[in-house]
Amino acid sequence: MTELPARRLLLVHAHPDDESINNGATMAKYAAEGALVTLVTCTLGERGEVIPPALRQLTGAALGDHRAGELAAAMGELGVGDFRLLGGAGRYRDSGMMDTPDNDDPDCFWRADVDEAAGHLVEVIREVRPQVLVTYDPDGGYGHPDHIQAHRVALRAAELAADAGQSIAKVYWNRAPRTVVRDGFARLRDALPELPFTASATLDDVPGVVDDGRITTAIDGTAYTAAKTAAMRAHATQLEVAPDEPYFALSNHLAQPILTTEYYELAKGEPGGPAPETDLFEGLGL
Repeated sequence: MTELPARRLLLVHAHPDDESINNGATMAKYAAEGALVTLVTCTLGERGEVIPPALRQLTGAALGDHRAGELAAAMGELGVGDFRLLGGAGRYRDSGMMDTPDNDDPDCFWRADVDEAAGHLVEVIREVRPQVLVTYDPDGGYGHPDHIQAHRVALRAAELAADAGQSIAKVYWNRAPRTVVRDGFARLRDALPELPFTASATLDDVPGVVDDGRITTAIDGTAYTAAKTAAMRAHATQLEVAPDEPYFALSNHLAQPILTTEYYELAKGEPGGPAPETDLFEGLGL
């Protein structure tokens, strides 16, 4: 058996692009430092809105295949070699936005049996033996059904793996501190008063924004700004990334700042020291 690196990080995300927006700098940092970074993506985002007019003919399975290629390109930019689809490609379909007819598709991730889906993730956990798991909070950051389901599946898999003797020491939720995001919008307004997108977004448009006091961990990924931005740009169907400025937009065309210090809330496990921790593995002796 190949010996695993000392530090092993598992991230569970709903669709291709979520990982680069939320954790791109973190992933690039730990990969560059020699940790094993494993990404599990639960769907291929077959129901995502396509931004570039030249690609809008892509729908359904064709869009999913294209987004798989975008994901591979993004992982190349971040230096992450271990990325997988939960249960294999096409096992779970994108569920669309909450309270839409897409939620009723029996093959969509929202309708998946949580224990069955968690079983696929347990296989990954038993293989790579991560000490740290990163995923969404119970609301999925902003209420998307696939994000909520990814949270449920990730936490259930951690429970099942622990029952089988493979415990994960620390579980984190993706977060964004309110003051940091507010300041980021202020910088955009000051530096770029005439944004090329429809309008600047607000705090309500940013998933995972919480009061600063809930932030337990801040990972400084400034050195990996170029890698994160390039990874986000690889997800061309879903993201508009400014060529020379630190902002991006989703299909709503609302500009948001790109954060390269990435923030987390420790949901399970013991903090490694006073908040904010500066290392997801802090306190683990690794």
